[in-house]
Amino acid sequence: MNNDALWEVKKIVIDEEADEMILGKDGRRIPLYSPEGFKILSALWLKVGWDQKHMYSFSWFGRPIIQIPEDCFRVQEVIYEIKPDVILETGIAHGGSLIFYASLCKAMGHGRVIGIDIEIRPHNRTALEAHELFPFITMIEGDSSAHEVREQAGRLIRPGEKVMVILDAGHTYAHVMKELELYSTLVSPGSYIVATDGSRAVLGNTPRAKKQYADTPSWKENNPLNALQDFVKTHPDFAIVEPKFPFNESPIDFRITHWPSAFIKRMA
Repeated sequence: MNNDALWEVKKIVIDEEADEMILGKDGRRIPLYSPEGFKILSALWLKVGWDQKHMYSFSWFGRPIIQIPEDCFRVQEVIYEIKPDVILETGIAHGGSLIFYASLCKAMGHGRVIGIDIEIRPHNRTALEAHELFPFITMIEGDSSAHEVREQAGRLIRPGEKVMVILDAGHTYAHVMKELELYSTLVSPGSYIVATDGSRAVLGNTPRAKKQYADTPSWKENNPLNALQDFVKTHPDFAIVEPKFPFNESPIDFRITHWPSAFIKRMA
C-alpha cells in the first residue's frame, strides 16, 4: 500500500470484537489498531468527507478555507522550516488560504503572500481588502496558466527572495502541468512547489462527483497527481520529497491528505 492514502479497497468489514479489518474478496485480515488499518480507514474517510463537503466547514480568521486541517498543519510545518520571503498561491476562492499564509508570515515576522485567481468575486475582494492581514497580501486577477499572469507575478518578486509556490486553482492534468512549467521557475532551491488536490484521482466514483461533474470518468488520469509525477520525470532539478514530521511520537509516519505526493522540491 502506498504512502498517499489513496489505496482503494472495494470491501471492508470491521470486526471490533476481534480488533480486525477484513479486506476484499480474499478476506485478508489486518489489525484494526495498526498503521495499516488507520491508513485504510483514513482513505475512506477522505472520500466520504469530500463527498459530504467536510472541508467546506472551516474558516481561518474569519474567511472560509476549503482545506482539511491536516493539510493546513502540514504545509505550516514546511513554511516554518523554510521561512519563504514570498508564498505564491494560485486559486483564491474565499481567500481563507491567503489569510492563513499571511497569518503565518505575521507570526514569523517574515514574508508576504501573492494570490492569483481567474475571478476574484467582488464580495470576496471586499472582505479580503478589509481584513487586518491584507497588508501582507497582493492579489492578481487572471488565468494562472497564462504566461502574462505568471510574468505579472514574477515582477512582484525581488531578486534573491526565497519563493514557495502552492497550486490550488484548476485541477485538470493540463492546467496543473501548465502551472508547474510556469511557476516552477520562480521556486528557490531548497523550497517547494506544492501541487494540491491529487486526491481527485480517486474521487470520481463518489456520489457528489457523479452528480455535479460530467467528466468524472476521466479523473483517474486527469488529475494533479499524474501531472506532478510526469513533471518531475522531465525536470531533474525537481523531486517529489515528502517533508519529514518535525515532531512525531506515533507509528503513523504518513500524511492523511488530499495532497498526495504534492511537495515537489527544487533540489538545485
